[in-house]
Amino acid sequence: EVQLVESGGGLVQPGGSLRLSCATSGFTFSRYDMTWLRQAPGKGLEWVSYISNGGQTYYADSVKGRFTISRDNAKNMLYLQLNNLKTEDTAVYYCSKLTDWNSRGQGTRVTVSS
Repeated sequence: EVQLVESGGGLVQPGGSLRLSCATSGFTFSRYDMTWLRQAPGKGLEWVSYISNGGQTYYADSVKGRFTISRDNAKNMLYLQLNNLKTEDTAVYYCSKLTDWNSRGQGTRVTVSS
């Protein structure tokens, strides 16, 4: 059974940082391109970043230069470092396989507020 479990969210002030983690199981993690998605209150699912199985990284313009995606294939883990957070980054963040957004977990909530 494919499982993805996100963690690391919380309440942070504008300009602050968080590190999100995604623990995966049930599939050969190292073979897959992986992605982070987010859903802001009242809005649809938005692509944030992805990392190829070879380690190439890509970012939405809205987060470029502030967020960093990484992976640890030995631990079957995906990460997203969030720096210089803005109020518009408030959302539930999900990890998933790049080509199967329905594989995402329950998400972790990030709230950016003063």
